[in-house]
Amino acid sequence: MQSSNNNEIRILALVGSFRSGSFNQALIQEARELASEHIRIDDFDLRTVPLYDGDLEAAGDPEEVAALKRAIARADALLIATPEYNGSVPAVLKNAIDWASRRTPDSHLRGKPVAVMGASPSPGGTRRAQVHLREILDRTGADVIDEPSLYLARAFEHVTDGRLTSEDAREAVREIFGWLVDTVAINSAEAVNSAEAVGVAG
Repeated sequence: MQSSNNNEIRILALVGSFRSGSFNQALIQEARELASEHIRIDDFDLRTVPLYDGDLEAAGDPEEVAALKRAIARADALLIATPEYNGSVPAVLKNAIDWASRRTPDSHLRGKPVAVMGASPSPGGTRRAQVHLREILDRTGADVIDEPSLYLARAFEHVTDGRLTSEDAREAVREIFGWLVDTVAINSAEAVNSAEAVGVAG
């Protein structure tokens, strides 16, 4: 567990869309407004991360990649909001995960709680993208929360001026965020109990 102080929970938000008024940025904003004082949500701009290149990696991680890995290492959990492009995951998200998962088993994604949600203007929402994203994250060893979920379709009906206005969608974000925070708290408590047990045994 990587909490920065005794009670603070740090969540790293990764979003697969950058445009002004992004529906998926609105989902993260809703989570941010739900966060209590002891929960910190950090952002990372995935546009800064170069395309994965084995030669770049062999020469040493570029600073942008090193910064991404540090942000993941510091976080207690990840909250990912993804659109759906051609039935799958945006390239920027896949690229970030590819970089972050390298040099297994040292990857900071291993065992990291991750919640996924997404919004799209299409009638189909983001179900296929999230299926693919969960499969990718599972391969990295991340602890992916399967339920509850949000595959927000026709997102333009639920987002106004960059804000989530649909009460059903807001409730879904609330449930996802709550599960993620609870998972971090449970993991933290288990880590403390395990450390205390080792101390007693020693």
